[in-house]
Amino acid sequence: MECIGIGLHTGIEVSLRLSPAPPDTGIVFTRNDKKSTIKARVDNIVATDYSSTLGLNGSSIQTVEHLLAAVAGLNIDNLYVEVDSSEVPIMDGSAHPFVELILKIGIRQQDRIKPHIKIVEPIEIVETNRYIKIEPSPFPAITYLMDFDHPLLSNQRLLYYYSIESFIKDIAPARTFGFLKDVITLQEKGLGRGGSLKNVIILGDMEILNEEGLRYKDEFIRHKVLDLIGDMSLLSMSFIGHITAYRSGHNLNTRLASTILANSDKWIEVGQSEIDITV
Repeated sequence: MECIGIGLHTGIEVSLRLSPAPPDTGIVFTRNDKKSTIKARVDNIVATDYSSTLGLNGSSIQTVEHLLAAVAGLNIDNLYVEVDSSEVPIMDGSAHPFVELILKIGIRQQDRIKPHIKIVEPIEIVETNRYIKIEPSPFPAITYLMDFDHPLLSNQRLLYYYSIESFIKDIAPARTFGFLKDVITLQEKGLGRGGSLKNVIILGDMEILNEEGLRYKDEFIRHKVLDLIGDMSLLSMSFIGHITAYRSGHNLNTRLASTILANSDKWIEVGQSEIDITV
């Protein structure tokens, strides 16, 4: 199944094709224009400025987080992703178009026990004005705390318990956002060339500029959770634990994933049947 869209940062039209992969393959990106492949793993992260970028052997693929969120949100472990450019298309700025594309393809059950990382001791990364941590929990959950210097982004909190139904309904449609005052700065850096009111919520000093308004009254924080889900999928295994993130972005998100893998004494590997899904 294919779709065509524009790269948010490159501004280049890109074709994306999804197809099922055998058990134990993982999520594999193929750049047809470079004839190169990159696995969606945290050790292949090469940049986290404004998006998450995977790279290997001189080839890279940018803005992978929304597609990866859709994949993780639908509980998919093995998938081939083919693109003909250096960036995943932004579509409408959310994960919803990718969810629809995957559901049209259909999800195949595979004869494997799905492994999970179950957190048994807390892991935390703290910076001056932001932090992220994961603690033991019987089920996957995310608490996101947002407090930015803007009337629409201040003092917000969202608690998300993982389920496919909740992801599709409550998280996947939430769109990415940016500030009007930063548009010129981004373009001077060669970024944001494909951004528009069709794929980004643009914030002025006091209001949003998109005529259709918001899909949720708290769409901004829901999108931050979406990004976090996509970035955490780079663990290559689902996690069982409770993440609390305060003003976290792609850099802290992927650093947490990397730190988890580097601290194997603080988690154990379990199978699907060992998860308590009662909330």
